[in-house]
Amino acid sequence: MPVKVRPLDAADKPALMAILRRTPEFKPIEVEVAGELIDAYLEDPPGSGYDTLVAETDGRVVGYICYGPTPLTVGTWDVYWMAVDRELQGQGIGRALLEQAEADIKARGGRLILIETSGTPLYATAQHFYRARGYEPASRIADFYEPGDDLLVFLKRLK
Repeated sequence: MPVKVRPLDAADKPALMAILRRTPEFKPIEVEVAGELIDAYLEDPPGSGYDTLVAETDGRVVGYICYGPTPLTVGTWDVYWMAVDRELQGQGIGRALLEQAEADIKARGGRLILIETSGTPLYATAQHFYRARGYEPASRIADFYEPGDDLLVFLKRLK
């Protein structure tokens, strides 16, 4: 299945919000925050501090990634959000999104990429995905999100 990765435009938001709502890992408040970041990007892409790419197949939006430079650092970037339609996971869409983001980050002088995620079993698939893409566990903060839900930080050094 060919995947086209391109910048987000306003017409993509309803499909992305539906994907986020159908993603069981995301709590309603998290979906709300993701929507706010989408809005910030759409209102002022350069001024928002975020870059947002969408993936589409057969003209249908099937995923997205939101990333940006980490404030007060030199060459460190964060991947803030990433989601792929559950029905299409495992078909290379997430990989295409992450590879495009990494290429963009590298072209803009990035040297480190950080991804924060939950340590609960619900996020095991995401953790496996990051490891398979060359991200290493860098830190764990126990009970960060709530008791029993650790913060995991994955790191990739760009060459």
